[in-house]
Amino acid sequence: MLRAKSITLPNGKVVPVKRSKTPVIILALLICCYYSVQITGFDLQVLVKRINQFWVILADMIPPNWNYLNKLWQPLFDTIKMSLLGSILGSVLALPLAYFASSNMRKNQTVVVVTKFILSLLRTLPTLVAALIATFIFGIGTMAGTVAIFIFTIAYVGKLLYEQIENADLKAFEAMQSMGHSTFSAFRFAIIPQILPNYLSNAIFCFEGNVRYAAILGYVGAGGIGLMLNESLGWRNYANVGMILLLLAVTVFIIETISETIRKKFL
Repeated sequence: MLRAKSITLPNGKVVPVKRSKTPVIILALLICCYYSVQITGFDLQVLVKRINQFWVILADMIPPNWNYLNKLWQPLFDTIKMSLLGSILGSVLALPLAYFASSNMRKNQTVVVVTKFILSLLRTLPTLVAALIATFIFGIGTMAGTVAIFIFTIAYVGKLLYEQIENADLKAFEAMQSMGHSTFSAFRFAIIPQILPNYLSNAIFCFEGNVRYAAILGYVGAGGIGLMLNESLGWRNYANVGMILLLLAVTVFIIETISETIRKKFL
């Protein structure tokens, strides 16, 4: 039997040292990797042989088709509009949901559990699936994309927000309640000022991601520039694909720069 390691302190006391779990963790990861390769049918040889096709497609994208740019402005604006609207509406609705999901705000645990379950359910719903369902309900177009982004934003911002509320300092909140304020009034004046910077920062960050997500919603008919991307890929017109990706990259970079500036200066 292997003996546990120990060290002797200057005062003569022997202190046992716990064995490192790193070898066990590495072994478990290797076993998981092995079985995942067997289950998924991953073939490293195929990856090595076919990786050159990536460079072939990339070469077809360069240079991009600049003449295609004029057809992209309206779909791009549609993508930004549905991302912005879905992000704003989702972030606004996430606040009351986060309030009802916070165990330190609501004493009725049934309400807390049900609200958390709703947020968890929305988080497990992929954005593409939500967009696909929305296209059946609202038809093909930006309305479906806006609804999908709205649902994702509620789940994302709401989850982060109720965790911030549950970790907030309740001293001012409890003091206001003791002076006769209602729970909602105390929440408004004592908790919201604490969570507001992170709340706005998360909402802006979510908007950045939604612009990228909106670009692929066109695959299920949710409108925006994703429709153009799907069409160009379908026709193997990689020069047009290159133009779309370049425009998206520039747009996302500009939005991220603006949002980062806002977070640093105002939040």
